[in-house]
Amino acid sequence: MITFPQPARGVPRPEHMIVCGDDALAERLAAELATVYREQVTLVVPPSRRPGSGTGRTRAAALLGRVQAAMNRAADPAVPGDTATAHVVEAAELDEAALAEAGAREAAAMALIHDDDETNIRAALAARRLNPRLRLVIRLYNRKLGQHLEDLLDQAATVAVPGLDPEALDTSTTVLSDADTVAPALAATAVAGTSKVVQADGLLLRAVERTPPGHGRVADPGLCTLALLSSTTNDPAGAEGSDTSGREAPVLLPDDDTVAAATGRGTVVLETVTHTPSGSPARRLAGRGLPLGSLFSRRLRWSLIGLVASVLGVAVATWLTAGDRAGSTGLLHASYLTLLDLFAIGDPALEEPKARQILQLLAGLAGMLLMPVLLAAVLEALGTFRTASALRRPPRGLSGHVVLLGLGKVGTRVLARLRELDIPVVCVEEDPEARGIPLARRLRVPTVLGDATQEGVLEAAKIHRAHSLLSLTSSDTTNLEAALYARSVKPDLRVALRLYDDDFATVVHRTLRTAHPRALTRSRSVSSLAAPAFAGAMMGRQVLGAIPVERRVLLFAALNVAGHPHLEGRTIAESFRPGAWRVLALDTAEPGERLPDLAATPTDEGVHRPGGLVWDLHSGYVLRPEDRVVLAASRQGLAELLGRHPRLRVRTTDV
Repeated sequence: MITFPQPARGVPRPEHMIVCGDDALAERLAAELATVYREQVTLVVPPSRRPGSGTGRTRAAALLGRVQAAMNRAADPAVPGDTATAHVVEAAELDEAALAEAGAREAAAMALIHDDDETNIRAALAARRLNPRLRLVIRLYNRKLGQHLEDLLDQAATVAVPGLDPEALDTSTTVLSDADTVAPALAATAVAGTSKVVQADGLLLRAVERTPPGHGRVADPGLCTLALLSSTTNDPAGAEGSDTSGREAPVLLPDDDTVAAATGRGTVVLETVTHTPSGSPARRLAGRGLPLGSLFSRRLRWSLIGLVASVLGVAVATWLTAGDRAGSTGLLHASYLTLLDLFAIGDPALEEPKARQILQLLAGLAGMLLMPVLLAAVLEALGTFRTASALRRPPRGLSGHVVLLGLGKVGTRVLARLRELDIPVVCVEEDPEARGIPLARRLRVPTVLGDATQEGVLEAAKIHRAHSLLSLTSSDTTNLEAALYARSVKPDLRVALRLYDDDFATVVHRTLRTAHPRALTRSRSVSSLAAPAFAGAMMGRQVLGAIPVERRVLLFAALNVAGHPHLEGRTIAESFRPGAWRVLALDTAEPGERLPDLAATPTDEGVHRPGGLVWDLHSGYVLRPEDRVVLAASRQGLAELLGRHPRLRVRTTDV
């Protein structure tokens, strides 16, 4: 095992975070922990395949260099010495010796994010033996196995610390997959054009930057105002990392008086992610019933309508020509006679007037025509019911929907998330045996089978009327080609691409934004979207996520009020500390029914827990010990609430 510079042996090492993996997700996760949460990070990577070539050291040094570059870019200029520590350890196998060398006994959390499930499971079992209090975050693709593994490792931690209440043990095992973690952000990108989202109890929240309102206008505060931007209307805030010298610094969690006094400054407000296009017939996609159009074809419906009209005409004519003959003066009786003639079960009108005989012949002819039409209707209905689970085709007049390209591992989770939000979707998939086809069939989502790069496939998905395109296949070239073709059909279409390489994603985003300045383009890397969720899980189940505000960060957490003197026994207004934390919502579920992790992605089985979060809180409500709240906080504010100290002004370890 090759070890890069670490603290000297025998010197107590403060709690730190360990990330085991060497792919893009490991790099992103290490940077997220170091830049957002200011944690000390140890990267454990496998060695080179040729140990004597020196490639391993170069590879590890490059990885550490990229992480440290991200840390330096994200350092807050308003906080002197705002840095964190990171170093790399090389280990051929993640056994107890390697994990102990990486500092697992003293670590606060460990992420096991190798591509191999077996490697992650074996390392998790070894880490739990070394440190029962270690918080574990495991990357697994098998969700059922992950649920059992969570229970097993949490139970092992409880047994290893006898006499300690499981609720008081700050240990949690969280099993995540790339698909589950990126689904909320990708769904929000399709709907709202942003990935700055936080999930709480199945609800998607987004941070929206708003320019100052015009004179005499009042801005909509949304759920609440999270921050005041350092920019003004004439000096818009650029991308993250822009220099704020010469301008007022952003203000996190301002009070109402500060917001009212800050005229001319943009704000960041919290909103829920919804999608309700006005007048869109696509809302009918959410219906549960089986429409008549799916039972009978258009030609058959017109045939039935024509025959019914003919029978009614014959019945009326019989009533009008019956005269004063006994028993035949009523319309109801005339209709009865017509039906008897229609089904050839009436007596022949031999002694009847000519008009009656002609009408009987016409009714008999209509009956002959009705038989094959009824048979066709029965056969067509039976065929429809036999294939009720078949894929639907996009209905006519559909508009304002999301075109989802690719129903693989990621696309399946995004489809489930979009339907949970009641957002109309049309899927495009080339493989009829893809993972998400059964889900699309069960949810009755319109699906087009075909290669999206071929002409006519996206047109069949009504791309010219769509609200946005989510291209989530496993091929970068397919995603890019589909996006370019969709833009040629509808230049102002909102497009979000899944691209594996971050540098390539950046180039594509800039190029498309330049070519189509009026259209919204987003290029998303799965690793960059998944890293915040993994980092939040490493910080504990109470952390729901983080949203950047220029070069600063707002954290969202779910905390039990009991044991927090800043919250317990105080009103909502009294618990608010401007710049540090603010209570946003109250969990109304009973303590025994609460989800342990509010940030968990809802299941796609349609099972919903009763209760939920209340966001419109009265300022005079007194927080009780049994309450659980969702709050927004700065890094320093959350550290104070949790009794931790942010690690600032520490030297960065170089290779």
